[in-house]
Amino acid sequence: MKKSILIPTDFSDNAWSAVTYALKLYAHEVCTFYFLNSYYFSNAQSRTFITSHFIASLKEASQKDLTELKARADKENTNTKHTFEILMSGDELLYAIKNSIERYHIDIVVMGTKGATGVDKFFFGSNTVKTIQNITGCPVLAVPDSRTFVAPKQIAFPTDFNRAYDVAMLKGLQDFAALHDAHINILHINVEKSLSNKQQINVDMLKEIFKENKHSFHWMPAYSTKSEIINDFIKELNIDILAMFNYKHSIIENMTKEPIIKKIGYQPIIPFLIIPSE
Repeated sequence: MKKSILIPTDFSDNAWSAVTYALKLYAHEVCTFYFLNSYYFSNAQSRTFITSHFIASLKEASQKDLTELKARADKENTNTKHTFEILMSGDELLYAIKNSIERYHIDIVVMGTKGATGVDKFFFGSNTVKTIQNITGCPVLAVPDSRTFVAPKQIAFPTDFNRAYDVAMLKGLQDFAALHDAHINILHINVEKSLSNKQQINVDMLKEIFKENKHSFHWMPAYSTKSEIINDFIKELNIDILAMFNYKHSIIENMTKEPIIKKIGYQPIIPFLIIPSE
């Protein structure tokens, strides 16, 4: 089945890293890639003085840069299974993403972790955090700057076993793992001495759902913050992708409250798959 992939871009090097990662990740799939740029002018104090000529110039620049990006992708990616479309929006980026997901039936959003004005020491920029926190219509894959593409063969999936996962919720993770026949490493951080009955039921449920997938369960002691423990797990098992479900009171919700979630995925930095829980 043909996939529709949305790639928001501000034409930075990091945004191009997300493009090249997505092209290689879906190399064996029939896909339409939508390059989205928002030319929304965010300086609220100046909005009163914006003229129609100024807006027209922003739109013209967006059109030019998107056309050049599409040409670059066409030239560097000779995969006949891939087609490219360009999307411009005068809306704020988050709303532009939401509207594009609905209109073009997007299967996944792939974006860089920081924009043209990003600071290197921060893992995620503000646009990425907003997208993670607010997009519920489809998965989001945040891709850091990457020199070379590594096919995702090892996926880390942290869970506290307190939430019951059903087949429909986990299908997105299973489909992603199937792209490159990846192994799903289910990680639990031992904040309790033993699992409750509810947790054990959820463990058994995960075993049943993942029985056709390559998977394993891992327990890590709670010796530090969850983000630091996950980061150590990434290093120890040479994890290629960190996958999490986003729901109220989840690990990822707590992480996005840290200062630009700088602790997770920082040295090494790996792509981060955020899957909506509903």
